[in-house]
Amino acid sequence: MRAQSARVVSWGRLAAAGSRERGVALATAVGALAGGRQRARRALRERYPTIAVTGMTGVGKTALIDRLSRHTTPTGPVEVGSAVMERRTRNAGKLRGFRFRVVPGENAATRLGALDHVFHDDAVDGVLHVVANGYATGRRVAGISGAAAVDREQQLARELEDWTITAHRIASMAVRREQPTWLIIAVTKVDLFPDEIESVVQAYSPGSGTPFGNRLDELRALAGAAKLSVDVLPVCAEGGRTAGISAKQRDAYVAAVEARMAQLCGHV
Repeated sequence: MRAQSARVVSWGRLAAAGSRERGVALATAVGALAGGRQRARRALRERYPTIAVTGMTGVGKTALIDRLSRHTTPTGPVEVGSAVMERRTRNAGKLRGFRFRVVPGENAATRLGALDHVFHDDAVDGVLHVVANGYATGRRVAGISGAAAVDREQQLARELEDWTITAHRIASMAVRREQPTWLIIAVTKVDLFPDEIESVVQAYSPGSGTPFGNRLDELRALAGAAKLSVDVLPVCAEGGRTAGISAKQRDAYVAAVEARMAQLCGHV
């Protein structure tokens, strides 16, 4: 009887030991799987960093990103801005590229949620903020298609208000992370003011003394100049015989923005 009891205890101990080993093996496998996913996620972000594309409604975010991502948008009449966050991917070759997150303009009810997503929930690697020197296309309200007549000074004021909201989100993201954050101010629609490009770019630059420049200075002070790099570049999505600049100039502006993003992302 004692021998039988000893055998039962021995088998119980072996079973318990086997369960522990299986548990350890399972935990090890789960840990390895989780570690593999994290490494894959890091590799993806290094090769395909995410970029938030922000700016007021009608400023030309989608048209610009279509140029940068080599995406073709169907031609037709001007429609209201997107109500959801658009996603584009640019494959630049050698298993590298960019993942764009185009945040809806201020007319969209989903805008604040999209801002939270790109600056907090799944923080991006860089920001491309689009401005248009007051030439943003007017949008009708309540989802009505077509452009609306707008006053350029009012558009400039709305552009500044929109930037103020975005800048606070950028500052909050920059102070939370260890690595520096980069920001490109893309001055778009330069085909509409081809003789003023240099002065307009200067007006959107830090230290310019303009309302927008002052807000940029405030952002750098909040985030810390060492944690936020700022570039201001001219660009446009249109060019050719009917535009104020040639198609060759347009392509050169777009290429310059892409090259700078590649430098900031460590691709070159």
